[in-house]
Amino acid sequence: MNATSRARVALAVLAGIVAITASWWALALWPVTAEAPGWFLRTREVCFGSRADTLPDAAGWLLLIGQPAGMVMLLVTIWGGEVRAGLALAMARTAGQLALGAGLALVVAGLGATAVRVRAAAAEPFSTGAMDVAAQLTRVNDAGPAFSLTDQFGREVSLQSFRGRPVIVTFAFGHCETVCPLIVEDVLAARRRIDGPPPPVLVVTLDPWRDTPGRLPSIAASWRLDADAHVLSGPPDAVERTLNAWRVPRARNQKTGAITHPSLIYIVDAGGRIAYVVSGGAEAIAAAVRAL
Repeated sequence: MNATSRARVALAVLAGIVAITASWWALALWPVTAEAPGWFLRTREVCFGSRADTLPDAAGWLLLIGQPAGMVMLLVTIWGGEVRAGLALAMARTAGQLALGAGLALVVAGLGATAVRVRAAAAEPFSTGAMDVAAQLTRVNDAGPAFSLTDQFGREVSLQSFRGRPVIVTFAFGHCETVCPLIVEDVLAARRRIDGPPPPVLVVTLDPWRDTPGRLPSIAASWRLDADAHVLSGPPDAVERTLNAWRVPRARNQKTGAITHPSLIYIVDAGGRIAYVVSGGAEAIAAAVRAL
């Protein structure tokens, strides 16, 4: 493949990234009504999460912004010269100039539409009361699988030990710098919104190989967990059995150790049964607890 061909391929890849990004943002942000197809709403919620104002949750925004940025950075790192050459080839012709101008205009228009969409959602009047948000949740009523793991204080913690109180159970790991801190932040913010004694929080590690019991105090400190919020670990096989019992999807990159996983927050009632499963958002978590 000669230099001109490589430049054209690089430009085509860049155009593909822009097209894919546009489709993602349209899926995440296109205004919908209650009559929208169920598959569309489910796909959007699984991919980008969902807040009460129908915008993506924090993890969804990270995906929308970070994934395209990462692809462009990778392309520029590998084929930076080819990308510049491709843009130069396009600018050398009137048709190319028009195509690039149209593409730039679409990007600007898309950003403008996104800003309008976010402002409209922020300005739209809706109640954030518990019944309004909880009405959008589905009651699960499954028995919470039992487990016994070690927390940051070196104590054995089991789900059974909290019987008689609602509990928030979620999953994260210490080396995660994107989704996990947001999950923990949402859970802690939800506790502050609940009147009366806040429910205990149990954060089960997704990475027992690195999040050993000895590292849990530093993880708890970095997440600013209080005495009633526990990060849990233990022998890898015991943690893996717990994750499987709670049906937590995850995939580990054996080269980097990074773990891909969804945002899952389980609301367990005082009887030890899973009442609700939410994907994030402090108000949604708090509303689910209030609705118990």
